[in-house]
Amino acid sequence: MHLSKRLGAEALGTFWLVLGGCGSAVLAAGFPGLGIGFHGVALAFGLTVLTMAFAIGHISGCHLNPAVTLGLATAGRFPKSEILPYWVAQVVGGIIAAGVLYLIATGKAGAEIGNFAANGYGDHSPGLYSMNAALISEVVMTFIFLIVILGATDKRAPAGFAPIAIGLCLTLIHLISIPVTNTSVNPARSTSQALFVGGWALQQLWLFWLAPLVGAVIAGIVYPAIWGEKE
Repeated sequence: MHLSKRLGAEALGTFWLVLGGCGSAVLAAGFPGLGIGFHGVALAFGLTVLTMAFAIGHISGCHLNPAVTLGLATAGRFPKSEILPYWVAQVVGGIIAAGVLYLIATGKAGAEIGNFAANGYGDHSPGLYSMNAALISEVVMTFIFLIVILGATDKRAPAGFAPIAIGLCLTLIHLISIPVTNTSVNPARSTSQALFVGGWALQQLWLFWLAPLVGAVIAGIVYPAIWGEKE
């Protein structure tokens, strides 16, 4: 598949992840009386990945996340020369989705976007967790996410079930860590929301690039070293 078509699929997939996941947090999580809460938001993020994995996994691999792209490249599953184009497509798709979400969220009288599901630590953590706690959470959660991705897509794994395992893993990650950082494990998702919030969200964005990328690289080294198929 030509790179341009794969990049288009990545942009569309990340658009859906941000619109579905962050959209559920901004529009539905706290809706009076009927809000879906943390459980619903966690499930929404998992469902975006699961649905897009079936839709575009055969086209682009359905990374939807710079950390996933880097982790797969580190593990030798993805060409390093295509990391940057994938990152650009993912960030652009996420930003477009955040723009659509902004238009929807501000489409009623007196509407305010609040934190717009942006990721944060300290005073901007849902549970007021420290920067160190946020850093550890994001590194570990992304590490586990990549281990599941690498294992579920291993050629020795049962074919056809990877999207289910990956989607459920992302759901579980959100169930654990929404109170800590609003859950990133995805720099593109973090960037898209931070651009519309500005201020503190942009100042703290560095952590939500650094931590997921570090966790992904560690997983990309660990999985092949311990569980990789020997020649």
